[in-house]
Amino acid sequence: MPGERRVRMGRIVGVSGVRGWVKLESWAEPRLAIFDYQPWLLETGPGEFRELRGARGREQGKGLVAELPGVADRDQAAALIGTPVWVPRAALPALPAGEYYWTDLEDLEVVTVEGAALGRVSHLFETGAHPVLVVRDGDRERLIPFVPGQYVRSVDVDDGRMVVDWDPEF
Repeated sequence: MPGERRVRMGRIVGVSGVRGWVKLESWAEPRLAIFDYQPWLLETGPGEFRELRGARGREQGKGLVAELPGVADRDQAAALIGTPVWVPRAALPALPAGEYYWTDLEDLEVVTVEGAALGRVSHLFETGAHPVLVVRDGDRERLIPFVPGQYVRSVDVDDGRMVVDWDPEF
């Protein structure tokens, strides 16, 4: 597991009942898909992970609840509140050409079509209309709409580079 890429897929946010079930926040789409990606890597401390296989769960109200192997009572479940849930990047299915997982775009070098360096992708966020790239270069931060063909001209994950049609002064 050292050096293996991981993707944060959710976190444990509470307990459900007395038999060790947990309430789960999922960032998978659809949210129940988090159970399709196994093993889970529970982040027990900075850079420390506990592998967990066989988590299962269901929707309950507006959230998810999960049964975790080895967690048999409410006290054990309560000790996990706040624990991030990661999965190995390799557990995610391959995507068609031209589609990307956000995690694959993070840390790409971003340059303009003229070759001006803008920085690196820090992260993305959703606005409703389209995702937005947060590109950082030192203290400078740029917000660039992730609109392929219009602002994003090319993405080369293997080469670690993204070309954008963007004014470097903006």
